[in-house]
Amino acid sequence: MPQPGQAGDVVAVYPMTNVEDSAVGYAMDPKEQLALERTMRDRGQRLVGIYHSHTATEAYPSSVDVNLAISSEVSYVLVSLKDRQQPVLKSYRIDGARITAEDVIIIEDAPRGSI
Repeated sequence: MPQPGQAGDVVAVYPMTNVEDSAVGYAMDPKEQLALERTMRDRGQRLVGIYHSHTATEAYPSSVDVNLAISSEVSYVLVSLKDRQQPVLKSYRIDGARITAEDVIIIEDAPRGSI
């Protein structure tokens, strides 16, 4: 789920295990998260975003997403699968209770693993 980057650009995407094994909630495995943080540090990367899907609701931060937000410096990318034929991707900054939408630019010809 984390998206490490350099200068705000996503340079890699690292899927992680949802230890809640739930369609309505998520939590990253702390040991897996720590190992990934070390990998990113070794590669000169920093965390620029966290992504997950909303399987039945809009791509907008839920109250749980707001409560779990770890930093206002991180983008929270949400993919709504409410209409699986037309998924919707949006990004936000969360600062306390303040939610601010961000522009998302997807580069179609980007190398695999890039957004």
